[in-house]
Amino acid sequence: MPELPEVETFVRGLTPAVGRSIVSADVRDAKLAVSARELQGARILAVRRRGKYIGVEFADGRALVIHLRMSGRLRIGCREPETKYARLVLRLGDGVDVYFVDPRRLGTASVCASGFDVPVGIEPLDAGFTSSALAELAATSRAPIKQFLLDQRKVAGIGNIYAAESLWRAKIDPRRKANGLARDEVRRLHRAIVGVLREAVDGLGTTLGSSVSDYHPASAEMGSFQNELAVYGCEGEPCARCGETIERIIQAGRSTCFCPACQR
Repeated sequence: MPELPEVETFVRGLTPAVGRSIVSADVRDAKLAVSARELQGARILAVRRRGKYIGVEFADGRALVIHLRMSGRLRIGCREPETKYARLVLRLGDGVDVYFVDPRRLGTASVCASGFDVPVGIEPLDAGFTSSALAELAATSRAPIKQFLLDQRKVAGIGNIYAAESLWRAKIDPRRKANGLARDEVRRLHRAIVGVLREAVDGLGTTLGSSVSDYHPASAEMGSFQNELAVYGCEGEPCARCGETIERIIQAGRSTCFCPACQR
């Protein structure tokens, strides 16, 4: 599933759409809760991200709200292998077309009359996300810290990849209770989260495969953060920090890879 860095990459790639009006819309999948009529003529004021959501904000106060789910992507232009998986096309004139491509058809799209307002937690790359803010949030939860980080109502945009990598950098066992972390551990985790996410955004996200369902940024064939992964998908490999074998466990139905020696 695209996480914060991947969604942010798509949002930045949609800059040429800002200020344009939708000449016509081609809704190709009836599962989407949008119609061509409500999109046609809308002028795009901004394209923003909140957590893993994308909001295409219109001049009349409405917003097209999209969640990419497992295999979705939203961008200008469409690569040939992806064309048949386009579920929605916004035609902006002068050859500028925005495509919502989604091979697994799990993504959602709807027009919200009240604008781009989604129920997610604090943004980890905003100024308000301080170690103190993280400590306050963690203190209210008895969930394992890995599951706490995946709770979009707490911290927005972090998924399995970046939670695992952040906990490895912070040297924290993913099974520990969120409210059991010491203040210095929370500071380490805060620093790790911000560092991992910024590096991943700079690297255009993480591409883990080459199929049409895998993440591919608009401006490159692949992201590059997969080259920096220390634990995610590294079961059985030596830890880059201490040499111990990376292990995999299941937490709430999700795989978690970690180092049993240096994550305590």
